[in-house]
Amino acid sequence: MGSIVNRPGINGDIVHLERDGFGNILVLEDRKHRMLSFDSIFEQSKIALAAPHLPVHEYSRAMLLPAAFATPGHVTVLGLGGGALAHGLYRLFPDCQVHVVELREKVVNVARQWFGLPDDPRLSITVDDAADTVANLPPGSTDMIFTDLYSANRMSPTQAQRRFIKHCCRALTDDGWLILNYHKVPDESGSLFRELVRQFPCLLYFRSRSNNTVIYGCRQPFYPWPLDVPYLKELEQQLPVGWRKLMKKLTLVEG
Repeated sequence: MGSIVNRPGINGDIVHLERDGFGNILVLEDRKHRMLSFDSIFEQSKIALAAPHLPVHEYSRAMLLPAAFATPGHVTVLGLGGGALAHGLYRLFPDCQVHVVELREKVVNVARQWFGLPDDPRLSITVDDAADTVANLPPGSTDMIFTDLYSANRMSPTQAQRRFIKHCCRALTDDGWLILNYHKVPDESGSLFRELVRQFPCLLYFRSRSNNTVIYGCRQPFYPWPLDVPYLKELEQQLPVGWRKLMKKLTLVEG
């Protein structure tokens, strides 16, 4: 549903409000941006009004970094929010099927009506619990899984569960990637870190300005440096998110 970016209240006017069984869904707007929030304090998603396909939050942009290393034919996005990540992937990979899993149907409606999420057969949405969907994905059925599961004020505990990591890994192709937006740096003595190291020969971190840690796991041994600078320039032309600057913050995790 989108990460939480802490603000002392969101600057902007509430332009739309809906409610469902999980709580409020608010759309706020200032002169340049539109934000999704579940409580008017924390931003779940943020887009530029002039470019709705362009993620604004640094962590959302960082989640796209595996595009520098692989070109997927199918990606799975767990948690829609305003759809900034899904829209960016849709734009970045014109031949890729983007499958989104979102718990709240009204969040899907808001993303389409207020955040410019494309209504296209190439971008499909399943309204369901992400853990249940991942557990039932066929083995080797997706090239990348992006998991960004947050409620109004916290990360879903699903993302820290070993079973969830195992299910994600099983659903990935042999050279697939898991990209997980985590609320902190994982404890190296904890079960999540041990499971990540067990499942993924290559593990990378990105520490965002909002103190989230984006975790990247690749199922094949992989060393991301040196970077192909001409390809980064090509990616920047497709989706200008500052690829080279983001890449400089990647760190290789020693298991």
